[in-house]
Amino acid sequence: MNWIPWNTQLRELAKQCQYLQALTLYRQMLRCGSTPNAFSFPFALKSSASLYLPFSGQQLHCQVIKSGCSPEPFVLTSLISMYCKFDSLVSARKVFDENPISNQLTVCYNALISGYALNSRVFDVIALFRRMRGIGVSVNSVTMLGLVPVLSEPEYISLGMSFHCCCVKLGLNLDFSVANCLLTMYVKCGAIEFGRNLFDEMPKKGLITWNAMISGYAQNGLAANVLELYKKMEAAGVCPDAVTFVGVLSSCAHLGAISVGREVEQRIESSELGFNPFLNNALINMYARCGNLVKARAVFDGMPVKSVVSWTVIIGGYGMHGYGEIAVELFEKMIKSGIQPDGAAFVSVLCACSHAGLTEKGLDYFAEMKRKHRLQPGPEHYSCVVDLLGRAGRLNEALELIKSMQVKPDGAVWGALLGACKIHRNVEMAELAFERVIEFEPTNIGYYVLLSNIYSEAGNLEGVLKVRVMMRERKLKKDPGFSYLEFKGRVHLFLAGDRSHPQKEEIYRMVDKLETLVKKLDGCKDNEERRNKELLLGMGVHSEKLAVVFGLLNTEPGTEIVVVKNLRVCEDCHSFLKGVSKIVDRQLTVRDATRFHHFRDGICSCKDYW
Repeated sequence: MNWIPWNTQLRELAKQCQYLQALTLYRQMLRCGSTPNAFSFPFALKSSASLYLPFSGQQLHCQVIKSGCSPEPFVLTSLISMYCKFDSLVSARKVFDENPISNQLTVCYNALISGYALNSRVFDVIALFRRMRGIGVSVNSVTMLGLVPVLSEPEYISLGMSFHCCCVKLGLNLDFSVANCLLTMYVKCGAIEFGRNLFDEMPKKGLITWNAMISGYAQNGLAANVLELYKKMEAAGVCPDAVTFVGVLSSCAHLGAISVGREVEQRIESSELGFNPFLNNALINMYARCGNLVKARAVFDGMPVKSVVSWTVIIGGYGMHGYGEIAVELFEKMIKSGIQPDGAAFVSVLCACSHAGLTEKGLDYFAEMKRKHRLQPGPEHYSCVVDLLGRAGRLNEALELIKSMQVKPDGAVWGALLGACKIHRNVEMAELAFERVIEFEPTNIGYYVLLSNIYSEAGNLEGVLKVRVMMRERKLKKDPGFSYLEFKGRVHLFLAGDRSHPQKEEIYRMVDKLETLVKKLDGCKDNEERRNKELLLGMGVHSEKLAVVFGLLNTEPGTEIVVVKNLRVCEDCHSFLKGVSKIVDRQLTVRDATRFHHFRDGICSCKDYW
């Protein structure tokens, strides 16, 4: 019985993740003449696997065979798991198949299923599960916890639902961990409604459950649902953690809900999570996207350690606000601090250069990616450079760049060219770009609207009609334009041509008054002519005008008005808001689908380069 103290020490070391010490102790045990047994090998095998020592693992396997411990269930399971962690699935399967006892043991099936899942071998997982069920080996919660995560891709949603049914039949859905695993699978697959139904049916909801649903909503762009669920979570008395706050802050950033974001920051500080780098990055992003760059920079400057993600977020924030020069300065400062930029950092700085008209600087960075930093540009980088060249009017160069791409151009690349064609009213190239972009995104309504607007500005009514027929045939409908702003803790939403607001009479009176004043300032088109055109196109007064005027009517002089719009600001509204900012002597900030516009004294931060 001289092996008992050794096994006790081995178990404790492995339990404390001191794997190197465990293997050292195992070798010491052998030198002392003690013989390892079925209670020794699992800890030694686990340590070898965790340290990724394949040769050591093979030696241990030989000792297992010599000692006659091969048929022992826990030794078998440890061997299978070890080989799976070594990415040696052939050896893992060989251990499983060559030992007759493993064919009847749930733990052995579970180990191999987990190994296949770890290596994304979906169909091997399913085949093994079917074999397990076919010969009557019992399935338990561990089986499902190993199997379900591998189905967390949209193409496997039907299989995932089948396994959910299986869990219900076996009563495994009542297991808290299995239910959370199924919920995570649904939200990762984008099947949010199924996930929410499961969430609502769960009798017990822990922090992991709430986080899975909140993260699912956030990852699928359903920001309003995140905030609704967060309030319910607080009402239920569940204490949020860093994962919760990251999901909520990303949704605040998406919605521009700065008041909720401030509340979350206070909760973070009171819960002593203020030094969490993930939360600080989320705070920087939230404040930048909610229009408060000063606060975003303060959070960034206060971080003791800044990762490449932190730099990327603040660079992207300045770029989004049109401060390309500051974004470039920060990018250079990041490199001087010794942090190597990654692909995402280059996307941020290239976008910043594009929005600020820093064409040559952006082209230099694009060249440096490969030459200096040895990064291969992806479609997202080419998309930025096409946008950069396109905004500068260098459309032919942009097209040549697309033709020379070393990776296949995607919809975003052709979409960038199409957007540039609208700015510079190049109908012929727009038609080419449109043909390509709808090959990748045939249901993206934005591209159809963009081409229609290009035809409209060119006076090509036949082209406009052609696009509308195409949209009708494909059953596509234009997303309604809407804008909103926060006022006294409440969100006020306006649609284009909206007449549902209680203050509609005052709002429309002031819109007309301001349009008349703006027309006198810079000779805009006659108000009646513009209004008739809008009515002809079925638009009505655009939502950002209504939202800004509501803000003017209800806030004190000198108060900044921040409006969020779901679509890009049109040329007419942009001119209108520049004029209004001069007339009322106010800071008007509009965040549209691509960037921020800060209007002050008749000037926009984008310098009319948007």
